[in-house]
Amino acid sequence: MSLHYASLLLAIAFSGFSVLVAAFASWINTRRERYLVLGAFGLAFISTGVGLMSLRNGQYTLLTLLGPFSPLLAGTAIIYASVRDFVHKTNFWPPILIGTAGIAAIALFFASGYMGAGNIALNTFMGLIFILCGIEYAGAREDIRPAMIANSVLYITTGASFLICAAEVLASGEFVRYPFEDNWADNLNAVMSLVGVSGIGALTLTLHFSRSARKHHAEAQTDPLTGVLNRRALFERFSADGAIPGQTVLVFDLDYFKSINDQLGHAQGDRTLQRFGDLMHLHLGDDAVIARTGGEEFCAILPICDIEQARKTAEALRQGFAALGLPSGRDASVATVSVGMATGGLHENFESVLNRADAALYVSKRAGRNQVSLAENRIAA
Repeated sequence: MSLHYASLLLAIAFSGFSVLVAAFASWINTRRERYLVLGAFGLAFISTGVGLMSLRNGQYTLLTLLGPFSPLLAGTAIIYASVRDFVHKTNFWPPILIGTAGIAAIALFFASGYMGAGNIALNTFMGLIFILCGIEYAGAREDIRPAMIANSVLYITTGASFLICAAEVLASGEFVRYPFEDNWADNLNAVMSLVGVSGIGALTLTLHFSRSARKHHAEAQTDPLTGVLNRRALFERFSADGAIPGQTVLVFDLDYFKSINDQLGHAQGDRTLQRFGDLMHLHLGDDAVIARTGGEEFCAILPICDIEQARKTAEALRQGFAALGLPSGRDASVATVSVGMATGGLHENFESVLNRADAALYVSKRAGRNQVSLAENRIAA
């Protein structure tokens, strides 16, 4: 084994260890992303295997081959599990089965004295796992598509370099004697592995931090109790001066909500709010923008539709909430909701439409609650 090849192996081991430390440190800060700790464990096995390979000094015995190759294959399988976890696939049986089959195959070949065949098996399984990782990234849906595609390319090209090594041994016909590693295919594989470990590690951490930033932004815009948008997020989407011609604004106020908290406790109040939030999603659909604007107050903006259709939607939601039969804390009565609605006129801004819908809500309140009131249409602001 030449110094050049051994140096490449050590460089791969140190690069893997550096990415391992960064991934584990990122996981320590969140303790939520399992793919980070899986990736760290995978890199620990890979770095160990590559480090042992660099130290065997031309000895090709069962111990010096199986010792490095087993953690190398196991680590790659764990990396595959990490990739699947990143793209939200929780079934880890494919990585487990492929990794187990690979280790069993190389152990069988090496124990039988077929060192070259064991080398072919190792490179084939390694190449297959890396390519499968690349396919997972290529098919994933992520905002930073360039980084996802770059990671996919790195995984696939690194996997291809392992398959080239397997093909080179296969072409040589060296199924018994272990092939000497100082050849173009192994050197290419070592360089690609070094580039792959460094590049994949950097891109994966970039994707992790991007995902974390998006998650924190989403959490900052979401009401934690009901899962709908909060007031701040609503006004970020619809500026006060922005026109919403033809869109319908619905405002909701849960009737006698203070009685629920005072008579039945805040836990029951929270459950009532959660049930109403769930019902809003069910009746208003995915195209509506839904927000909690106050304690028991909600707002929804419907896409452009016929005003009668919007009224029927609001009425179905009102009736559906009353049909839940949730206690109101007022004798035997059930929790209900009052609704006000207004449709944006030509050039009318969001604040104006919201104020008209709010005025219509108070019409519902004064008329006895548990009803839908429609504001008069306005052509311009």
